[in-house]
Amino acid sequence: MMEEPQDMPENSETIANEQQPVEIVESDNQSAADAARIADLETQLKQARQEAVDNWNKYLRERADVDNIRKRQERVTADRVQQQKKALFNKLLDVVDNVERALAYQDTLDRQQLQQTLRMFHWQMNEVMRSEGINAVPTVGEPFNPYLHEAIEVVENSDQPEGTIVEEARKGYTLGDETLRPARVKVSMGNK
Repeated sequence: MMEEPQDMPENSETIANEQQPVEIVESDNQSAADAARIADLETQLKQARQEAVDNWNKYLRERADVDNIRKRQERVTADRVQQQKKALFNKLLDVVDNVERALAYQDTLDRQQLQQTLRMFHWQMNEVMRSEGINAVPTVGEPFNPYLHEAIEVVENSDQPEGTIVEEARKGYTLGDETLRPARVKVSMGNK
């Protein structure tokens, strides 16, 4: 009986020795699979990093393109505004030229000629404003409109109905559909 325990360790060592190479083979297979998986993951990581770099570069290019478009639009807008200013000032310079000519000959003009010259300047200036879309706000006889008119006084005992404009103190103007400057007016309270 004593020998059996001695045989057991030998048998267990043999079994252990027999299992070790199997484990080593399994371990080698596992290591090879792990190495293949690691290599695959490293390849995927490398591709992902390259894709991230490519996407970052695309983002930077797109951002630069957007900035260039914005700058180009700002230049185009500034050029357009400058051209419109030039056109307007050229029209105004024609009026200024006529005023300077009239001032040069003011000593030779009589009262009637001076009035005629002033009416001509007024007409010419109104034409310039009208060509730019500036129109006078209608006032006397019109109903009061707080978007177009600024009431500076209320007139009692007027022959006009309540809320009607009876006098204009300062002309108002519109630019297209917007009020450029409201007209200052006196408004009727009606007969009381």
